[in-house]
Amino acid sequence: MKHCDLVQSGDWKGEKHVPVIEAPAKVKAGERFEVRVSVGKEIPHPNTTEHHIRWIKLSFKPKDDKFPYEVAHFDFCSHGEAVAGANQGPSHCEPFASVQMKVSKPGTLLALSYCNIHGYWESSAELEVE
Repeated sequence: MKHCDLVQSGDWKGEKHVPVIEAPAKVKAGERFEVRVSVGKEIPHPNTTEHHIRWIKLSFKPKDDKFPYEVAHFDFCSHGEAVAGANQGPSHCEPFASVQMKVSKPGTLLALSYCNIHGYWESSAELEVE
């Protein structure tokens, strides 16, 4: 089975599992900028013990390079678990994160997320460099 057979994608405005990448469309080479990644921006994703986003990974694939480079990996570990029972815990994470980064050439930002019930989801955003 190939990786592409395991990963789903779609429009995040109509599918609550697709990771959203928020970043400038154009940045200056070597200058810091912020990238925000999330799941459930338009349609909230459940955040329960039984159904949650476990992690989001952000990578950058420079144009004309063969491989992407991992930028950040965000784990969301608290989903209401407790000794008292499912969803009785005092803490819940929401699948939203940000990172500051720099690039030296254009490429593609790639986000991969994992839902404990519905598997892997991906999205991408092009990044221009001036």
